[in-house]
Amino acid sequence: MTPQSDEDEVWRQIVASFNEKAEDASADQPWPDRENVAVETVHEDGEAPEHEDEPRDEADDEPDGSAEQAADDEGHYVPPPPPPLPRGDALSRLSWVALFGGPAYLLLAALLEWPMEGWIVFTAVAAFIAGFVTLVVRMGDGPPSDSGWDDGAVI
Repeated sequence: MTPQSDEDEVWRQIVASFNEKAEDASADQPWPDRENVAVETVHEDGEAPEHEDEPRDEADDEPDGSAEQAADDEGHYVPPPPPPLPRGDALSRLSWVALFGGPAYLLLAALLEWPMEGWIVFTAVAAFIAGFVTLVVRMGDGPPSDSGWDDGAVI
């Protein structure tokens, strides 16, 4: 038998069994029956009926609603609080103010139709450029000074 004839036979079997009913899926169920979720009906008074034949969760036996809280907390990651933002030095803060303050003033003056003389426009544009250049120069492109002798993978 050739590999091609094996494939043809497999396809014939698939086509022949296309309209057949599938076997009961519960026989091949990869989990135990006690983990199946039962559909609950709600009475008119808003309470769910108690079924003794349904499996009970051990968390249901806990008093004071701690079972509900445990179910809500299960699987949720609560990250630790982030560290405070660094304050930065005065020059960095002044650079950020100049970077955003110059264009913000020009936009505000244009929207409110304030008179803009040449020296005001020049100062706002110069503040923007100076703030940008200062932040880029202070950014630094070298490795941190405390990185030790091994600077990692260098490409």
